[in-house]
Amino acid sequence: MRKQVYCAAAVIVKDHKVLACERGYGPYKDGWEFPGGKIEPNESGKEAVVRELKEEMHYEIQPLRLLDTIACAYEDFDLKMECWLCVPVQERYELLEHEDARWLKIEEMESVNWLKADRILVERINKGIVKLME
Repeated sequence: MRKQVYCAAAVIVKDHKVLACERGYGPYKDGWEFPGGKIEPNESGKEAVVRELKEEMHYEIQPLRLLDTIACAYEDFDLKMECWLCVPVQERYELLEHEDARWLKIEEMESVNWLKADRILVERINKGIVKLME
């Protein structure tokens, strides 16, 4: 049986831009992603994004709603990623596990090399299937 990974990603919107982060470690180093991480046992996806952003970036965010859930098969595991629309509660963050971060306009989202699951969400946003602003 393949390994199942459950995670939650924060799609943080500020001034009509979305925060993208470049991974600084592991097999997917240098790929771009929406920040977040694994959902712990007895934790909701909403709770996970808040916890992960505090741990990885010292960044306080407010999840607004579940945008989408992405299912994606990687070489050695299957990923299920809850994508939460969030707004920042504070201005500054600190990159503790990422190499870089950029605020991208929707039309600039293709300018970075997204990881496989995150790319699926970006494509859905670009096609208007997933709406960031309502």
